[in-house]
Amino acid sequence: MTEVKGGSEEPAPDELWEYDRQVYCILRESQDVEEGRTALFNYLKDLEWKYRCGEVDAHKLEYATAIEALRVFSNLISPRNEEIAGFSTLEYLWRLANGRLGPDDGPSPGFIEEFKHLLKAINGQAGLSDGWLGPVLADEGVEPVDFAAIAGRAAGVARSDFLDHVNEKVTEWLNRHPTGLDPDLIAKRERNRQRIIDFFDATLEHWYNHRWQLKYIFKGKEGLERLQQLVPLTDEEVEAIRLCVEYDIPFGITPYYLSLFDFDSTERKEDAQVRSQVIPPLHYVERMMEHRDDREYYFDFMGEHDTSPIDLVTRRYATVAIIKPFDTCPQICVYCQRNWEITGPMMPKAMASAERLDAALDWFAAHPAIRDILITGGDPLFMSDRMIRRMMERLSRMEHIINIRWATRAPVTMPMRITDELAEMLGKYIEPGRRNVCFVTHIESAAEITPDLAAAVYKLRRQGIYVYNQQVFTLNTSRRFQTVANRIAMKKVGVDPYYTFYPKGKEETKDYLTPLARIAQERKEEARLLPGIFRTDEPVFNVPRLGKNHIRAWQDRELIAIRPDGRRVYLWHPWEKGITPMEPWPYVDNSIYEYLQRLEEIGEDPKDYESIWYYY
Repeated sequence: MTEVKGGSEEPAPDELWEYDRQVYCILRESQDVEEGRTALFNYLKDLEWKYRCGEVDAHKLEYATAIEALRVFSNLISPRNEEIAGFSTLEYLWRLANGRLGPDDGPSPGFIEEFKHLLKAINGQAGLSDGWLGPVLADEGVEPVDFAAIAGRAAGVARSDFLDHVNEKVTEWLNRHPTGLDPDLIAKRERNRQRIIDFFDATLEHWYNHRWQLKYIFKGKEGLERLQQLVPLTDEEVEAIRLCVEYDIPFGITPYYLSLFDFDSTERKEDAQVRSQVIPPLHYVERMMEHRDDREYYFDFMGEHDTSPIDLVTRRYATVAIIKPFDTCPQICVYCQRNWEITGPMMPKAMASAERLDAALDWFAAHPAIRDILITGGDPLFMSDRMIRRMMERLSRMEHIINIRWATRAPVTMPMRITDELAEMLGKYIEPGRRNVCFVTHIESAAEITPDLAAAVYKLRRQGIYVYNQQVFTLNTSRRFQTVANRIAMKKVGVDPYYTFYPKGKEETKDYLTPLARIAQERKEEARLLPGIFRTDEPVFNVPRLGKNHIRAWQDRELIAIRPDGRRVYLWHPWEKGITPMEPWPYVDNSIYEYLQRLEEIGEDPKDYESIWYYY
């Protein structure tokens, strides 16, 4: 084995066959790929039948994993799937087993690890029967309880004691992810706030005026200069921001959000998620520079050009549609879905003209199928109160619209925008039994949940306006129990988890992407330890032009190939499956191995995520 960055070791090719020499022998003894395909398929089917006949001694949970893994393996060697994926996983395996790969064609560590774990799984050696937490507790002397051997009060006490140990371990993990409600972090950020206030010769009263916040957004060349005077930045961060300014790549940070930074260090030990939200990596900047002339179409991942029946409107679903009246934000999220559309923070011409807006609202009035309207952008809450009222007046006269959603990051980026007057005005449009008004925001991690955010949400809740959250599951929010900490903190302040998004597979945002298996793993192994009311969010994947697909349900996707670089290829079944005719969509995922290496680089132990390989 060869040592690699981070202190871990690259798996050697021979390790691939360690858990099933029979697969290796089948491929070696086959004269060509097709002979190997038939022999391997028969072997997998025979092995499956042995499991089903009880001839393989395996724990019931190992049995279930083996059956699923056998189905996946059969999928990978299917000629039909090879045609869809445009690549033959089987041919690559056959060439590898027969020593027919060139010096530059050798398997990546990710490919080896994928098949090493697949072979372990089909042979009942995945180790999932103990759970990922079982061995951790065992190492600390916590013995598992055979609840079948005891009954009554003794069983109840034993189970309660065991669950206390589980909670102790979970709490250790949670404490690694402090919230913005922690007293120490509140005090630190208050010092940051005062430093920004002093820098601008302002007062606390200015700070809590959203118009002052808008006036002093960190943007452009002057914004970069001010940032360098206030917070430590790495050379790469400075270069990325400088290029954004030079090439008109959207960039902006509000004074409030800047106060959430770590003002003492650039190491991102305390503010990784916060910084990554607004300071783009160089790869992102370079891609945006490369496609600045065709950005409108190149970066339109969701195909909004093809799902817009009229200006400002996007419709992918039968009873829901989007309206985008305001095409800018006070702060720019690096991985924004609409980075092809938004040109910068609070751009002066971002407000749609009265003619275009009226035409879009007329479209909604003429389409009684639409029961739910999502007002988004940009961040539409940064329109004037007068314009917000005007839209609400028009929409409230449409009998068929029963839910009005405002999509906004204001609670996170500038909570002082949510004034008592604005909350009261919006709340007046709620009519029980006829119409609801709610907010959908985007809290990425518990670090963003502050007393100011809590106060803003409370203003809305007092008016009967519920607040829901859509989290994007990125590298910097995907550590063990990080999203659990976020859910707990959200419930403390009255925000309900709504969606956990697998990040859209936009090539320019590759530094933020996680493998699909990680979000499935989180949902099963971490969120499951929360009360049900805390985990109301649904993990979803966005299919271009079609919209959201549930990740939880395996029947909504197929794993059809594994590429030499270790990336899985999935075939997504559209949400219309079983409803209307629609073609599935192939997607090349991110390498699990590379993801684990990146986690190791930021201080995580890949062994803590070992079960990720068995989420297909």
